[in-house]
Amino acid sequence: MASRTLGRVTKALLAPALALGATIGLASAPAQAAVWNSCEQWGNTSLNGYTLYNNIWGSGAGSQCVWANSGTNWGAWANHPNTGGIKSYPNSKKVINKTITSLGSLSSSYNVTVPSSGAYNSSYDIWDTDYDYEIMLWVNKTGAVGPLGTSQGNVTLGGHTWTVYKGDNGANEVFSFIRTSNSSSGTVQILPILKWIKDTKGWMGNETIGDVQFGFEITSSSGGLNFQTNNLTVSSS
Repeated sequence: MASRTLGRVTKALLAPALALGATIGLASAPAQAAVWNSCEQWGNTSLNGYTLYNNIWGSGAGSQCVWANSGTNWGAWANHPNTGGIKSYPNSKKVINKTITSLGSLSSSYNVTVPSSGAYNSSYDIWDTDYDYEIMLWVNKTGAVGPLGTSQGNVTLGGHTWTVYKGDNGANEVFSFIRTSNSSSGTVQILPILKWIKDTKGWMGNETIGDVQFGFEITSSSGGLNFQTNNLTVSSS
């Protein structure tokens, strides 16, 4: 079962420095033509309203490089050992900074190309501005990975059917929605999910939604695997 710690944007403050391998060449053709790339542990940049993070935060990590043609077309090459525990979450983030009740809509479309081996999930990671609550939406998963907490049953929301897990990692509450069938592309209506957590379940109040991140939570990718976001859009009103 995957563990959770405080927000992906604050991992640098909490995780010890990792002894990463030597910088390596990016493996795929899109990476070679990218406008930005980084093999640094906390490498990041901002492109057309999104912030890209390499974000190697877990212990026992190997090498990883991230590349981007834009904030919505990017990918990562990762070579993490076949051991347990999350090693990284390369991601693209858009900041919302609106309360749940003030949002008229919040949605995202994704299209990814992911490996058939390794252990990882492709997921949204959504945070309130105080980092009290983490809402994860897993759209696909491969290998020995699982969410924190206990199952709350299935629910159909935002255009998908999910198995919901509720947990607490000691720093914040975590609500994980695991899509019941893997998907490499689609659209998620995020606002109905937030309203369900707030209004139907009463698990949180009228929080201000800060970060909407999308990326790959990687546990193992031994030998080097490519993770590619062909297209990502996050929109709100």
